Amino acid sequence: MLETAAHPHRSWIPSAVTFLSTHKTSLTVFWILFFFTLFYWQRDTAPAAAAVFNFRRPYALSRELPRLRPAVYNLTDFGGVGDGLTLNTAAFEGAVMAISKLGRSGGGQLNVPPGNWLTAPFNLTSHMTLFLAEGAVILGIDDENYWPLMPPLPSYGYGREHKGPRYGSLIHGQNLRDVVITGHNGTINGQGQTWWKKYRRKLLNHTRGPLVQIMWSTDILISNITLLDSPFWTLHPYDCKNVTIRNITILAPIFEAPNTDGIDPDSCEDMVIEDCYISVGDDGVAIKSGWDQYGISYGRPSTNILIRNLVIRSMVSAGVSIGSEMSGGVSNITIENIHVWNSRRAVRIKTAPGRGGYIRNITYRNLTFDNVRVGIVIKTDYNEHPDEDFNRDAAPVVEDISYTSVHGEGVRVPVRIHGSKEIPLRNVSFRDMSVGITYKKKHIFQCSFVQGRVVGAVFPAPCDNLDLYDEGGHLVRRSPSQNVSDIDYDF
Repeated sequence: MLETAAHPHRSWIPSAVTFLSTHKTSLTVFWILFFFTLFYWQRDTAPAAAAVFNFRRPYALSRELPRLRPAVYNLTDFGGVGDGLTLNTAAFEGAVMAISKLGRSGGGQLNVPPGNWLTAPFNLTSHMTLFLAEGAVILGIDDENYWPLMPPLPSYGYGREHKGPRYGSLIHGQNLRDVVITGHNGTINGQGQTWWKKYRRKLLNHTRGPLVQIMWSTDILISNITLLDSPFWTLHPYDCKNVTIRNITILAPIFEAPNTDGIDPDSCEDMVIEDCYISVGDDGVAIKSGWDQYGISYGRPSTNILIRNLVIRSMVSAGVSIGSEMSGGVSNITIENIHVWNSRRAVRIKTAPGRGGYIRNITYRNLTFDNVRVGIVIKTDYNEHPDEDFNRDAAPVVEDISYTSVHGEGVRVPVRIHGSKEIPLRNVSFRDMSVGITYKKKHIFQCSFVQGRVVGAVFPAPCDNLDLYDEGGHLVRRSPSQNVSDIDYDF
């Protein structure tokens, strides 16, 4: 009685705890079911997921648009009509022309209000902010006759799919400085379905164009938008410096949407990609730097790139890739806090004899694999070439690659690192790895022509090619042979 009188609140603590526990459990179950339903729904169609990720309030309740530049324009000021039928190319071009005259005074902002704004490709200008309001959708016209042809990329030799000119991107920029593409999660929709069908039926005479391509530019920010159904690669920064890509959603069908890579940094320097959701029909992210002899000649590496806090799904290719076009070199890359789910591969490095160049100083940290066929991949026989004039003796260097804190479940083959006599892998290390597997077979940590080390506890058991060290860094076992191969592509 004294205890009860002194602490009268204790009489209801158990019931409150029970209630909170039950409530917490119910809430957890609800969210699990919600996200499972969402991702299951999205598995075959990106537009369905886009409807969820771009859930919008009625336009009357849309947020006020911020003023980010001294001068602010609305697309309707230039005759834009957002009915999904009227072609707005002239309106976009007129707005860009007006902003191009304001560079010395801080540039200008173009607001795209709610609506469906059909357009052919158009160019951006320096000191420009393109702001997509909530409910705004820029629609790329799906008739290739409206898409301009451009010279092939100098580091690729010719258009990636056909010799000669290539189609430009829906939103394009060259030799720019200080460009921002942002918004209240407005959408840029490439309407890629027609392009994909024509590509499969071999009805196109030129390489398809990206959705957004910025070339030879500096100080670029792309954030808070959704990129949907690109005809080809979705977001392609080419030979750019100081680029930030943050908090964007990139969607395309996970099947039957060929080459719809999410983000492809290509010969870029000083770049951050963070806080994004990507579900596409090819690589989620693919770091590139040119193709065979053309990339070697162009000589622009991708370097100093940080990729973090991404959720990725790729049933056709990989979550985060390096290569295979890496002939200008790739170095000083950090890939951390990455969750790859329901995918064919999680993280992959791919190259081949003839590429030349190098891949070095690559750090993977805090990776999570959820229902992935192959977790970690290094492939050195990715033999696609622009023509027959490549140097077959140009062997890339692949070295100094580390994997730390790798976890997951439902993985068929956790590791497949396939070096070769021509391209041996050097200084590859693993630390703190525990991956649940779906097949209790031997040789699911597969290696070939690799030198490196395992530090501390790693599961599944590593291949014999790697030296073993304890947590204190003391050698436990020297590898009997670095050139042993137990690569098995049958499972």
